[in-house]
Amino acid sequence: MRKHDADVIIAGAGMAGTTLALALASGGVKPLLVDPQPFDAQLAPTFDGRSSAIAYSSFRQWRAIGAGEALAPHAQRIEQILVTDGKAPGAASGKPSPFFLRFDSGEIADRSEGEPLGYLIENRQIRAALSKTALDKGLEVIAPAGAAGLEVDASGARVTLTDGRVLSAPLAVSAEGRNSALRKAAGIGDIGWGYGQSGVVATVRMQHPHEGVAHEYFLPSGPFAILPLTDNRASLVWTESTARGEALRHASPEAFQAHLMRRFGDFLGEVEMAGPVFVYPLSLSLAERLTAPRLALIGDAAHGVHPIAGQGLNLGLKDAAALAEVVVEAIRNGEDIGAEATLERYARWRRFDNVTNALAFDGFVRLFSNDNPLLRAARGIGMAAVNRIAPARRFFMHEAGGGVGDLPKLLRGSPLL
Repeated sequence: MRKHDADVIIAGAGMAGTTLALALASGGVKPLLVDPQPFDAQLAPTFDGRSSAIAYSSFRQWRAIGAGEALAPHAQRIEQILVTDGKAPGAASGKPSPFFLRFDSGEIADRSEGEPLGYLIENRQIRAALSKTALDKGLEVIAPAGAAGLEVDASGARVTLTDGRVLSAPLAVSAEGRNSALRKAAGIGDIGWGYGQSGVVATVRMQHPHEGVAHEYFLPSGPFAILPLTDNRASLVWTESTARGEALRHASPEAFQAHLMRRFGDFLGEVEMAGPVFVYPLSLSLAERLTAPRLALIGDAAHGVHPIAGQGLNLGLKDAAALAEVVVEAIRNGEDIGAEATLERYARWRRFDNVTNALAFDGFVRLFSNDNPLLRAARGIGMAAVNRIAPARRFFMHEAGGGVGDLPKLLRGSPLL
């Protein structure tokens, strides 16, 4: 029988890929990470502006696989979320809307064991903490070297790297992002569309304490979110049309500050920029299948969604938790971890959740990113109704926190072994 280089080869050492590697290692499985970027670059505090809302179940997974301690100093608890349907020109200016939602972590403390609604962490800090944990645990990493090709047979998968090396394992995983080379090599297509929108991302420092409160305003051009970070900073995710997003990218600091304050308002006092402005195009992408012979897709290689609900990374972390559990159980039962039957268990576990969430987020974009009077009235009435019905509020909080459904062990905070 041919000797393999690892049990699982993971292409892509980003947040989802490294989480999967740590999860597999915690279950006694030998992973091998490959990535086109030098792995040391993950440890550098490179600033790309982006932050992620992390469900409390996702953070439980990081604790269970040994990364929680490194992440904790950078995790800002989200204690409340205030959602408002606003009108131009400003989210926080003018007469307050009568239609709003208020979510409070105290309402679900009895079931969430005191967890917040979620955590807000800068992506650069997540990458650095996960990479440090991987190195501390001695995980094997080959970088810089991306995946370039894939061949499979009854004995395993062979991944050809961009430097010409060929690695083998019973299972290969693509965590490469939307332009996955392994997904294309396996002949898995994807469907999707652009929104004609861009996400304008910036980090600001505020005069008054944010107290762990996240604000999301639905404006005709798209959502405007003020998300609390550590050190009394906030991550702004400001959705605009593509043309306006590009104009903001090239605006002078004074012009950008003026536009920002019209939307931000003064309820947190003086606001000053704490980093550069970044602009990212927004689109939807869904892989036609989650698996192929001896290949599984996780994270953005499987699904790239609109950030309107802040759940993109959490979907990828759910993928990692589910795939790790399937692989560990298959090994325990003496099964081939790359066999079709094994991978179908993973696909069946994640398929429905990924597709329904992606389509729900797409529907939210279409419902909230417009100024149609009828839709505005309907969504306002809906928000007001949910705000008045405590069981509905609690359900949405548990759903956003990842506490609903058939959860993998790691998302419940339980070890794989």
